[in-house]
Amino acid sequence: MRIVLLGAPGSGKGTQAKLLAEKFKLPQISTGDMLREAVAEATPLGRQAKVAMEAGQLVSDEVVLGIIHERIARPDARSGFILDGFPRNLQQAEALDQLLGGLGLSLNLALLVAVDVDALIQRLVGRRTCLNCGQMYNVFYAPPHMDGRCDECGGRLRHRSDDNEETIGNRLRVYETQTLPVLDYYKEHEKLRTVQGVGEIADIFSAIMRIVESVRASVKKEARRSDAIRAAIAKHSATHKKAEKKTAAKKKAGGAAAGKKAAAKKAAGKTVKKAAVKKAAASKVKAKAVKKKTAKKSAVKKKPAVKKAAGGKKKAVVKKKAAVKKKTVGKKKTVSKKKAVVKKKTVSKKKTVSKKKAAGKKAPARKPVRKTAATKKKKSTARKR
Repeated sequence: MRIVLLGAPGSGKGTQAKLLAEKFKLPQISTGDMLREAVAEATPLGRQAKVAMEAGQLVSDEVVLGIIHERIARPDARSGFILDGFPRNLQQAEALDQLLGGLGLSLNLALLVAVDVDALIQRLVGRRTCLNCGQMYNVFYAPPHMDGRCDECGGRLRHRSDDNEETIGNRLRVYETQTLPVLDYYKEHEKLRTVQGVGEIADIFSAIMRIVESVRASVKKEARRSDAIRAAIAKHSATHKKAEKKTAAKKKAGGAAAGKKAAAKKAAGKTVKKAAVKKAAASKVKAKAVKKKTAKKSAVKKKPAVKKAAGGKKKAVVKKKAAVKKKTVGKKKTVSKKKAVVKKKTVSKKKTVSKKKAAGKKAPARKPVRKTAATKKKKSTARKR
């Protein structure tokens, strides 16, 4: 649990913070105590705080946040802490959330201890604090058994110089103007709870415990829910990784098988190629042998072939001469035939002309001769002849 206790000066938040720290075994972080401790130890931040305090100025938020960061980083604050007296204004509240967010943490509860002004003045005026153990008393309603001494450790009690009515009035006015906006801030973030700080300390603590236990149960429930979500995410991630691993293994196995198959195919291809090369070489050798054999046969047959070719040429020349001679004789016969035809045509033309001339001369008139059977017989015999 990470709790911020809020309340006006004298509201008793310091007392309740101590009781809560004892109950839950959490460190109580009081900015006032831490500043005084840092100044006493002369740490770098303590020296800066001392300069501001001696000048009567407020210690800067940067220094206070640095001291808080150093304190909550200790091992005893891993489970949580009770922050008392901080934040005092809105800027400090926002800065605290940023500081916790940077550490991966968040505030669980902002608890306001509410007390009216008259009761506050009485408490502050009568307040006494043990210088040794920090135990607080009030001379009006919770005095120590021995005046000026702590009941717990016997240490000397201190009355703060600023615990007077004038100073207290000023502090309450500062509280109203600066700290009340912080209450609105935590109310908006649904982290503010309020308890009445009037009555017995035990009764106030019981009321505080009921609030704290309620918030604690909600925090545990949220933590279980977050754990379940993280477990589901982790399971999903593991399943996804397992599936990826299985897929990768299958892919690797498939790749190996494919590689073997490709290698076998490549080897088979090389074997086939070698066989083809050998076959081609054998074919080439065989072709050369055949060519050589053919060349020898051609060389043997070359001379007779030449003679045969020469004889063939001579026969062709003789045939050609005979053909020319035959052609010449044919031409001569054709010329003779043409001359005979011309001569015949000439004779025929002459006969035709003679006939025409003879026809031009008038023949003597003859008496018609009566054709007898004997005459017809003679003519027929003559035609036959």
